[in-house]
Parts: sequence; structure tokens; C-alpha cells
Amino acid sequence: MQRTHVAAGILRNTGGQVLLTERVDDGPFCGLWEFPGGKIHADETARIALKRELLEEIGIEVTAVEPLMNLTHEYSDRTVELEFFDVTDWRGEPAGLEGQRIRWVDISDLRADELLPADAPVVSELKSS
Repeated sequence: MQRTHVAAGILRNTGGQVLLTERVDDGPFCGLWEFPGGKIHADETARIALKRELLEEIGIEVTAVEPLMNLTHEYSDRTVELEFFDVTDWRGEPAGLEGQRIRWVDISDLRADELLPADAPVVSELKSS
């Protein structure tokens, strides 16, 4: 089974909302929302990959992150290892640079059924903290 290693960021605005981005690829999860991030290349650490991905996807320069949680999710065709980070400081205003919609959501309004299945445990963690 294919294994994919991913880094994702939790960005919070001054109102305490978190940023979600829409999946726009033509895969099975198109139209669902996710925490922004992407694949970690073989020559990268998770932090470096997160910084690269957030610059490419939403146009921000990440200046500070803290580990939040790691998890593994089994899909029918692959296993995804995810490293989630709290992005505590950045430069720039997030925008959907790859044609994806973005939105800020109150943590209390986060719905796991609108997100990628692998992101559901993060919703629980954010709501309990």
C-alpha cells in the first residue's frame, strides 16, 4: 500500500477562527475542506515542507510553528502519515493561489464531515482545547 507523509498547518486569526482550504483536485475528496499543507518531500523535514506548501498554496511566509499532533490514517488505497502544526506567526494574507476557496471558521462550527477523513481527529482536539 502506498504511504504518503504530509504536513498540515492550523492557522488561527485574531478572532480565534481557523483557516480551511477547499480540495480542488479531481480525486475522490474534491469539494471537501482541509487544513492547508501538503506532501513532505524526501529531502525535507515536516516544518520545511509546511513552510513551502503554505507559501505555494496560500501565499504566506510562515515564521513560527509549534507541533500539535501526529496521526496515521488508513484510506482504502493508501496510508497517510500526518504531522499537524499550530502556525503561530506568519507574514502575508492567506489567499487561494491554486484556485481553491479558503474560509475562516469558528472552532465551534468545525464539522468533521466537511473535512478530509484524516482531519477529523484534529477537529476533536481543537474543540477540546
